Formats: sequence, structure tokens, C-alpha cells
Amino acid sequence: MRTVIWKELSEAERQEVLTRPAVSSKLDIVGIVTDIVDRIKKEKDQALLEFTAKLDHVTDGKIRLTAEEISEKCAAVPQALKDAIVHAKENISAFHEQQKTAPVVVHTQPGITCELHTHAIDNVGLYVPGGSAPLVSTVLMLAIPAQIAGCKRVIMCSPPPVANEIVYAAQLCGVQEIYTIGGAQAVAAMAYGTETVGKVDKIFGQPRRLHRYAGRSFRGTGNCRSQIKSGLCRLRSAVTGRTRSGLPGDPGYRRSGIQQTGGS
Repeated sequence: MRTVIWKELSEAERQEVLTRPAVSSKLDIVGIVTDIVDRIKKEKDQALLEFTAKLDHVTDGKIRLTAEEISEKCAAVPQALKDAIVHAKENISAFHEQQKTAPVVVHTQPGITCELHTHAIDNVGLYVPGGSAPLVSTVLMLAIPAQIAGCKRVIMCSPPPVANEIVYAAQLCGVQEIYTIGGAQAVAAMAYGTETVGKVDKIFGQPRRLHRYAGRSFRGTGNCRSQIKSGLCRLRSAVTGRTRSGLPGDPGYRRSGIQQTGGS
């Protein structure tokens, strides 16, 4: 983080500090993301490690935290912060537990029964961006619904170095598969799978522009679904089987439909 003392700056230096960084055009971003996604899809780990070295400056080839590294990072979190994270988890869990729904069974006529069931998505990927402050709330609000839903496998990707607090929050929610990769390459790796990163069925996360375009690039392909969107709370997680729009909800519930139990 860069620190400046305002009163010591000249007018020109103040203008420089206040000037927003240049933003690449949409066309530039689409081209960059398309290249990343295509290469990850075709070259798997080879491309993933190359982009990790080029963009995240990690060249040791290690992109997954070991159990020992997870334990060390969790141990490094101050107890007061651990207590705060646990307290937040309890509150968020209490809310999402109440969103679970029982199966709906309706006998519409003799021999015909209509049922509505919710089933957890088997494999879910969570993306937690890096930045100046660890986004612990993002981890909790994504991983807790997945845990309550009963997703069999939940993985998390976050740019290196992954903050200790992020790792602690993740393991607290049952996430033990943590990858130190970021950007569009992480989204692509979860969507298509590599030799190291197993493919998931749906991706959730807090977006940056590169991540949103990466998610859009494989929509409609039948390969993986993504929900990397901005909103009032920056992410949307539901465990009831429906969102306000009436669409199937997340992290991950699928609906099953009509069962015919006999003739009439």
C-alpha cells in the first residue's frame, strides 16, 4: 500500500494521486480473457502455471495449499480475530439454516403425484479476490450456504499470497481444497479443470471485470455455470432452491420434477 502525506505534495503530485488508473477498453479485456480461457482449456496446468508466474509472480509451481500450510496459516490468526470470524459464521449460518425447504409433494389426481425437491450441486468452486484487505465476509457468505446445502466438494481459489484470515475462514466452513491462483485463469481452471485443479459444476464469487468476462466465456457451452455478479451485497447465495427472480438458486440447488406413481 502506498502512503502519501498530502500537505507535502505539490499540486501536480496531488493531481497524480487523485487520478484514476487507466482502464482497458472492453474489447481489450475480452481479448485478454479469451486468450487465457482458451489456453487453460487446451493446455491445462502448463498454461495455468505460466499465467500464475506472469501475472501473480509465483514461479515455484505450487498452486495448492497443503494441509500443513493450512494449519500454519490458521495458527497465525490472532485469537480475537478468530473469535470474530466464528461469531460471524454463527450469525450467517443461523440465517441460511432457516432457508432450507422440505420437499413439496402434491397429489394432483389419482395416480399422479408432483414433487419438488432440492439437491445440492456436487462440485462448487468459490472465487475470493485479493486486494488490500482480506475479504473474509466473501468466504463466509459463499462457503456457509454451500456447507449447509451439503455440496460434496467445495474448492476455493484466491490470488497469492492468500491471507491467513481467508484460509482460517475457509477451513472453518469445511473448505480444505484451497488454490493460490487468481484472475481469469483461476475461473477457467475451475470451469474446465486441469491436472491439478478438478473441474467444478458451478462457480460463485465476488467479481472483478476479468472474472465476469471469464465466466461469460463458457456460458451456454454446457461445461460449467457461473454466478460471478455484482449486486447490493456483491454476491448472491441462496439455499432455498429459488432466488427472488424465481430462477434456480445457489450454491447449489437443482430441482427435480414430476413423478408418476401409477395409472388412472
